[in-house]
Amino acid sequence: MAEKMSGADAQAERTRKAGAFDIRNFIGMLIGIFGVVLLIASIFDSAADIAKADGVRVNLWAGAGMVVTAIVFFAWARLRPVVVPEDTP
Repeated sequence: MAEKMSGADAQAERTRKAGAFDIRNFIGMLIGIFGVVLLIASIFDSAADIAKADGVRVNLWAGAGMVVTAIVFFAWARLRPVVVPEDTP
């Protein structure tokens, strides 16, 4: 016996989430990779490099900011996914 679907159930069945192909995941991944590279580079900052930046560890702060931004992008994509409608013939 076939059950009749309500409008919301039928709509949910005809849509899907973008998932891994959401552009926010790619942007978050790139920003995160660059942030991790800067965090690693901050380990090797010399005293002369830090002195040039007026005593601020620029690589450390920029890398940490980029990693936090990447986490925000991933959370945004997870909490508010893009819904892609299915093409119905």
